[in-house]
Amino acid sequence: AKEVGQKTLDRDRQALQAVLRATGRFNPKGRISVIQAEKQQVLKSRNYTDQQWRLIAEHQTPRNALSTEIVAVSGLRAHELLTLRPAVEQPMSQRPADPAKFRPGVRYTVVGKGGLIREITMPHELAKRLETYRRDEAVTRIDRKIHYKSYYDIGGGQAWSQSFAQASKVTLGFSNGGHGLRHTYAQERHRELQILLGDNDRAKQIVSQEVGHFRPEITETYLR
Repeated sequence: AKEVGQKTLDRDRQALQAVLRATGRFNPKGRISVIQAEKQQVLKSRNYTDQQWRLIAEHQTPRNALSTEIVAVSGLRAHELLTLRPAVEQPMSQRPADPAKFRPGVRYTVVGKGGLIREITMPHELAKRLETYRRDEAVTRIDRKIHYKSYYDIGGGQAWSQSFAQASKVTLGFSNGGHGLRHTYAQERHRELQILLGDNDRAKQIVSQEVGHFRPEITETYLR
């Protein structure tokens, strides 16, 4: 508790808990008490400005640059780029959705954490460019030992993340990782919805739905 942050403590507690259950030293519902970290956690935003991510994209290959733009305007995870399909071909999972969810645009779906299929929207011009990368037939792409059926020949997964990080270091001298673009999307969209709706809690709820968080409180870390 004195040496590591809360996130590391929680991760290790969960791992130990799983081992104790698997070895029979705990019953299936046995839990290790939560320990609060004493080490102060430095919290900062991982977002990129619009100018920054566009400069980064200029130092990527066309297929990776397109993926960078898609993530910036849709808030995708890296692996979700590999699962993109038009919404008419891959319907979204049945989950509660606020009527104000989604910007105007072309609707696609992606497969997120836990197999959740959610809709995203993409500006018409960007969707038109994406369709030029459409494959005649889907191919299997492997990312971090997971198999994905991919319908577009664009960057995605770890390969795109590495491309983004490298281009960011070359262009800006630092990298917050491709995941930082999800923070960019969440913050810009949250501000937009606050102005539109005048309701901070509802704006946060909508952003949570759009980026595929199961719990709205997780979105808080994206809005710093």
